[in-house]
Amino acid sequence: MKRTHLQICLFLVFLFTASMGFARDYIIYSIAQDIPMGHDNEIIQKNYYVNMGEKQGLEKGTILDVFRIISRLDPYETKKRYNYRVKIGELEVLHTEDDSAITNLKTVDGNQEKGLFFDVQGMMIGDHIGVKVN
Repeated sequence: MKRTHLQICLFLVFLFTASMGFARDYIIYSIAQDIPMGHDNEIIQKNYYVNMGEKQGLEKGTILDVFRIISRLDPYETKKRYNYRVKIGELEVLHTEDDSAITNLKTVDGNQEKGLFFDVQGMMIGDHIGVKVN
């Protein structure tokens, strides 16, 4: 009986520690913005909320790369789905908590000038983030 309990406990410990080793996707999970008032040359301020924070090494001023995953299916030859990870811009960290941060727009890549088209321009909920490495 004790041996069975020990085996179950060891299995549960292994299960929980093994799951902590899996990679986690960090994303923009919310966006807050000013209400447009219709003025000429109006600049709409936005804050982007991300699920990465102090525990992941972020601090005020950290620059984050933002990537969009574009998924397309080849319906002809292989019927394979291709995923493209395209950088769309950068965010700057304004405030951090343990597992989250508030950021704002630093730059938007000019991929549209190069002919790359996105269904949604700018950053959106679900876009992937990572710490910028120079």
